[in-house]
Amino acid sequence: AGMGRTLVELFYDVISPYSWLAFEVLCRYRHIWNIDLRFRPAFLGGIMHQTGNKPPAMLPKRGEYLLKDITRMAKYYQVPLHMSAGAFQHLMGTSSLTAMRFITAIDMTNPQFLEPLSREFWMRFWSQYEDISKPENILAVARQAGISAELSQKALEMTSSPTVKDRLKDTTAEALKYGAFGMPAVVAHYDGEPHLFFGSDRLELLGSIIGE
Repeated sequence: AGMGRTLVELFYDVISPYSWLAFEVLCRYRHIWNIDLRFRPAFLGGIMHQTGNKPPAMLPKRGEYLLKDITRMAKYYQVPLHMSAGAFQHLMGTSSLTAMRFITAIDMTNPQFLEPLSREFWMRFWSQYEDISKPENILAVARQAGISAELSQKALEMTSSPTVKDRLKDTTAEALKYGAFGMPAVVAHYDGEPHLFFGSDRLELLGSIIGE
């Protein structure tokens, strides 16, 4: 972290709508708060599995609430996230593993594209309901994020390499080490210790703790 700046890590998966909200808000606040924001693409499926957590929408009443909550949050933060009743089926039927490996490969090779690429994945998945597990869709997302065909082809090939698989596993393990049980997991390194915040509705608390 820069001189006197607080390192804030955002552990996220593009399959998580609340992660998108936290991502956009933190992107806005990194220019207002004295923070170094670090994006940490991780695998939500691995975190759920390791902690025995269940998707909140599996509880019907909670699912009903989530629809309203995410719609309100998206409007409040002006993020083009569209929730419909069919969104959860769409969500449950998709694995984000290849997408998160692809994002990890880009992070390792061309980190300057990490932010626009992640945003574009959320746009595709949560605004247009596209299947982000298909290679051709992943390449289309990369193209939209300004990544050349050559670079994205290389990153796609890297998704099956041990290097990328291990990096994603390690980042996911790091989130678990901080106490994550879902996403987004925001970790602020302040006063010599890590502070974990879960979800996109604890950002004012994060600000308060880091003196912002």
